[in-house]
Amino acid sequence: MDMLWSGWGDPAKAAPLPDSVTGLLRDLLGVKPRDTAPHALDEIPLAEPPSAPVLRALADAVGGAEQVRTDAESRIRHTRGKSTPDLLKLRAGDAGDAPAAVVLPSTHDEVLAVLRVCAEHGLAVVPFGGGTSVVGGLAPERSAFVALDLRRMNALVAIDPVSRTATLQPGLRAPDAEALLAEYGFTLGHFPQSYEWATIGGFAAARSSGQASAGYGRFDEMVLGLTLATPQGTLDTGRAPRSAAGPDLRQLILGSEGAFGVITSVTVRIRPLPQVRVYEGWRFASFEEGATALRRLAQDGPRPTVLRLSDETETFVGLAQPDAIGSAEATASAGCTAIAGYEGTEEETARRREEAAAVLRAAGGTYLGAEPGERWAHGRYSAPYLRDSLLDAGAFAETLETATFWSRVPELYSAVRTALTGTLTAAGTPPLVMCHISHVYENGASLYFTVVSAQGEDPVAHWAPAKEAANEAVLNAGGTISHHHGVGTDHRDGYLREAGPLGIEALLAVKRRLDPDGVLNPGILLPLD
Repeated sequence: MDMLWSGWGDPAKAAPLPDSVTGLLRDLLGVKPRDTAPHALDEIPLAEPPSAPVLRALADAVGGAEQVRTDAESRIRHTRGKSTPDLLKLRAGDAGDAPAAVVLPSTHDEVLAVLRVCAEHGLAVVPFGGGTSVVGGLAPERSAFVALDLRRMNALVAIDPVSRTATLQPGLRAPDAEALLAEYGFTLGHFPQSYEWATIGGFAAARSSGQASAGYGRFDEMVLGLTLATPQGTLDTGRAPRSAAGPDLRQLILGSEGAFGVITSVTVRIRPLPQVRVYEGWRFASFEEGATALRRLAQDGPRPTVLRLSDETETFVGLAQPDAIGSAEATASAGCTAIAGYEGTEEETARRREEAAAVLRAAGGTYLGAEPGERWAHGRYSAPYLRDSLLDAGAFAETLETATFWSRVPELYSAVRTALTGTLTAAGTPPLVMCHISHVYENGASLYFTVVSAQGEDPVAHWAPAKEAANEAVLNAGGTISHHHGVGTDHRDGYLREAGPLGIEALLAVKRRLDPDGVLNPGILLPLD
């Protein structure tokens, strides 16, 4: 099944907001209903597809014309990603940066052949997995491009239960990967909010981080080997789990967002399926107190598999427990809610829960029982659907994230909230700004912000200065421009500052060698050379 073209995910899972939430939006933010219904798909204008000779060459590269699609629906479904501005523009009938064609290869060699054809004919290439980018990662700065849809490359290629590794193709969606691994008694343990739709190749290309990162690690920590198809040939990395044979080329590919090549296979570390999964809730008097508790667990252990903390605003609204948003239970909450989850054997899980509980209590936490944790687990993938319902109700809702060292967390938290609140209030749409710590490390943590406001007259233009101000605040406060959403075009200017001129020149030199014609996702991650 394809994702909803004008929103997120499975249309059957979308639901209108309850009256309690629409009333809160009206009273708190001045949100008014407005017509946000999308244009009819067949009424959206598109540019002309490639010429017949180019289409024939592409068809020859992938084994037949049926694997090259130029119909309006296919092209629109591969237009941009799933950020709020992406969806608002598409709902308004703007598909000016739709791909000229959608090409579906089934093998590494077919990907190489497509790259050769595109380089010969001056067509850019955008690798397309689940289409879940929220940072402009699927909108290249080239008007003529093809979307390279990798859905046919969706196999579990090999599994090594002795070494606990698996080799997966890039178009394999995360739930399908988990199902295939489960047949052998293993799990990848990677569960980001985009889990239901995102793909293995996309996880690697964007340096994804899942909600269970405290226990399983980030996706880039799971990757042991990669195969990359480039216009100049094939790059294979990862002969061993660790090596001192020069710089690690895996790290060059991870996070490259299709700018250096197309990832065609990924070898990952896998873990035995846990016997039990237990999630529970804790309450802290303040965000500062809760952050201190999370730091103690991250640094000194025992570290839960899932560990996250919502600030006072997010706790009050109910985003810490998505299924309770707007309820009396949520709005009566005070303080900050933390979620701790444990996965593993029954004995190991019981031990870690007991030891972690002692740390959390000593840090001021109050145990809330299993219900908040189980409710979070049940609704852990529901936030993007909620975003679409907010858009339908006339609200603007968007997210952004960053990370920093523990000592800088308070400053970064305050700086981003101030930038968003000040910019949007000055525009006449005072926002509700919520935040949670979503990933923890020994040395720092990630901050994930959710912003809700009225849409204003032009919702896309309304958000642009707020996003720019938030990016500036992140950099000035010592944060990274992206912790797990990637760079795309939305964060590219910030990434140029973060990496520095010499770092960017080094990456551009790599791109020139692997992609001399500049056809790979031009303008994504790196500036046009």
